[in-house]
Amino acid sequence: MTDSVWLQDMTWEEAGKSVETGNGIILLPVGSTEQHGPHLPLGTDTMVAAAIAQGAAEKASVPVAPPLWFGWSPHHMILPGTITIRPEILSEAAFDVISSLHQHGFDKFILINGHRIVNITWLQIAGERAKREFGVKVVIFDPAHMSKSVVKDLGWGAVGHAEEIETSQMLYCHPELVKLDRAIDNPHGPARLYSVDPNFKDDTLCYVPSSPEEMKAHTLESGGTTGEPTKADAKGGKVYHDHLVERLVQVIRMLA
Repeated sequence: MTDSVWLQDMTWEEAGKSVETGNGIILLPVGSTEQHGPHLPLGTDTMVAAAIAQGAAEKASVPVAPPLWFGWSPHHMILPGTITIRPEILSEAAFDVISSLHQHGFDKFILINGHRIVNITWLQIAGERAKREFGVKVVIFDPAHMSKSVVKDLGWGAVGHAEEIETSQMLYCHPELVKLDRAIDNPHGPARLYSVDPNFKDDTLCYVPSSPEEMKAHTLESGGTTGEPTKADAKGGKVYHDHLVERLVQVIRMLA
């Protein structure tokens, strides 16, 4: 019997047993493969989602499906290595994963999003369809939304991209992949009636991915970063990561 919580590490017999031991709950980490500045790896979003999922799954004894390594990333195609998948394809893929797992007895799905607000729309579409067609429970766990009570105490700026938040969590979870000496700060400038940060307290327009022209100017200035990654540290990353793992454990117990 494997000790791993990862579905891909299990035999089919072990996967079948995990439906019972996990009360029908399974976690699905979703991220992206896209540029994260000159200091973080392309797989950052998926890596942090997977790390949160694994930490909570081990505490709550539930399985984790293989991560979806791709997201909707047209705004990052300006830099090499980025892979973007159309949101309608991603929604269909997530629905098919849920459909497959549902056929084997899973009926409670926690979608863990590492790609911020960009993935949420198509995850909502896949989740609503699965609830309607299969009668299953689906919730979306998003770190930016699920850390409002802790980020204000860590001294970090607003949500951006490859900023001190993501960099700190990666310094804790995957320090061997962080090149902090290459980090470029690009502090948030004022933007009238617009913010992508879920903690933003003032009025704001909704997010629309940047055009290639907008991103070209941005990447020439900052290497693809928005925020101040040089402020990142592993200690803060641990506080942030542990908070998210504990919150995810609470969500799992709510569904059980």
